[in-house]
Amino acid sequence: MCTVVIRVPDSADEPTRVLAIRDEDPERPWNALGPWWPESEGVVGVRDARAGGAWLAADPETRRLSVLLNRADVATRPESELISRGGIVLESVLDRSPEGEPPTHGFNLVEVRAGGSRVLTWDGDVLRTTDLAPGTHMIAHDDVDDPATPRIARWLDDFRAAPAGGGERWWDAWLGVLRRSAELEPTDDRAIIRDNRPLGYPTLSLLACVASVSPDGLEVAYGELAEPGHWDELDLA
Repeated sequence: MCTVVIRVPDSADEPTRVLAIRDEDPERPWNALGPWWPESEGVVGVRDARAGGAWLAADPETRRLSVLLNRADVATRPESELISRGGIVLESVLDRSPEGEPPTHGFNLVEVRAGGSRVLTWDGDVLRTTDLAPGTHMIAHDDVDDPATPRIARWLDDFRAAPAGGGERWWDAWLGVLRRSAELEPTDDRAIIRDNRPLGYPTLSLLACVASVSPDGLEVAYGELAEPGHWDELDLA
């Protein structure tokens, strides 16, 4: 039940800003942001050490970034026919977006390009595309800006009001929203920094990435929470 905040600019000359918070089972090993895929030269990302795919991946040369959020599905395929969703992220950042009926469980795939951003949604039945209009959006485990998702209903307006402009640490205002959100218990449905175990999932918020994508380039930074599911000041680098 990850969360992504994305600010799409009015002009193609301005940067798209992204904040992505990863929820995962802390017992599932991962590799921090880095160039883990020698067959995909230049691509960096957060690697799932078990399956080899990515949660988030970026190619600074082509200015493409993709990040995956799990969502429920109505898939009827046997598990033996399904593949890890992490491979979709790597394919996407190499400009090979999913088509047709992906052989995976459900997902929201956020794709950021210098020329625009979109979310591809697979629910096991239909693959849909939502182009993101200029403005600030939130994505979790349902639809874009879904008011039925309590954390989106509670915090979207706060992210919209927080500047994410220029400067080396443009993301500080968004981290301020995260800091305020963490006054809620991590089991609260409105929480962004989460403990999803009471909902039947072994996942907790583990880490975050911020990224800026513009015609001039792509920059991404990474930081881990000292204690899964509990806020501390992220040291993003």
